[in-house]
Amino acid sequence: MHSVLLKNDILIVEHLCNLAQLPADGFLFTAAPPKFKGVGTFPVRAYAKLPVQD
Repeated sequence: MHSVLLKNDILIVEHLCNLAQLPADGFLFTAAPPKFKGVGTFPVRAYAKLPVQD
């Protein structure tokens, strides 16, 4: 499945932790990769922007 997704330019983010601490919806997920080309896997800086609490 990984090969099919990557061949279709669909990136995969795996092995994230503490996801249960996020709200069910209303957040923005971002995964910023380093500038690597021609590699199959690499780490990302993954973060979620949470909605502002009143």
